[in-house]
Amino acid sequence: ARRALAELANGHLYPDPSQRALREALARYLGVDGDRILAGSGSDELIDLVLRLMLERGDVVLDCPPTFGMYRFCTAVCAGQVRPVPRRADFSLDLEAIEAAAHDERVKALFVTSPNNPDGSLVPPEAIARLLALPILVVVDEAYIEFSGQESLLAHNGAHENLIVLRTFSKWAGLAGLRMGYGYFPPPLMPHLWKIKQPYNVNAAAAAAAIASLQDVDYLRANVARLVAQRERLERELARFPFLQPYPSRSNFVLCRVGGLGARALWEGLRQRGILVRYFDQPGLTDCIRISAGTPEQVDALLAALEIEKERHGATG
Repeated sequence: ARRALAELANGHLYPDPSQRALREALARYLGVDGDRILAGSGSDELIDLVLRLMLERGDVVLDCPPTFGMYRFCTAVCAGQVRPVPRRADFSLDLEAIEAAAHDERVKALFVTSPNNPDGSLVPPEAIARLLALPILVVVDEAYIEFSGQESLLAHNGAHENLIVLRTFSKWAGLAGLRMGYGYFPPPLMPHLWKIKQPYNVNAAAAAAAIASLQDVDYLRANVARLVAQRERLERELARFPFLQPYPSRSNFVLCRVGGLGARALWEGLRQRGILVRYFDQPGLTDCIRISAGTPEQVDALLAALEIEKERHGATG
């Protein structure tokens, strides 16, 4: 990918608005119909496009917090209303509450993240099957699926006309700064999505890096395996600290609830030592931090900093 960027020869030209080379590469990689693929400037743009297409003023989108914030953001931008259906204490979906909410005729779509952000939990296949029986569009965001060990829904997407699957190069391929996402959409939506997307929404550099990445999949998968190993190490090591409650994760991060010394104090103490983690203080995530897996040396540094914080606060949980 770096070589493709360094040798980029067409940066002076507008990118292909039909994304042909990119979609062909994605279709080969995924083993799916390229006519149902649309790429975007990150999954964020595709979330926005779907909602622009589906919503009229006052229409409702179901959201399952705590989860990725862009569903809520884009719904508001597109003049829709968000109806939250909170996850249970273990971050599993409240399927009965979703089913009850979905039968309101104003509800047009449901967004589900699997693995979920910020806790890393997977939505079981049987739960997805129940959701797809609902009379609404179901958008499953698989931004972290490569870390999960679970088969993508793309393998079964042809059977469901109400399923959209979103994927990204930001996480597993390390291209977050280039903004490269893609989705697999029901055929009836594709002509309308092509009409409303900006012509040059995917820039030439992002497309070149994504295509090059798909030519180097073995390396990327090996890198994913290294990150998963460090995530599993994090889960084991973080559980040793009496003030941390790590949640099981199938992503590239571990969410922890902090007791004893407080999540904000721990976040600040780690920050002062050059360790940057995500701090949460919102419904469902009170006193939580999220720690991304990194290199073994980075994990070593984190654990050493946690030992210092433990001694400094005399934290016992």
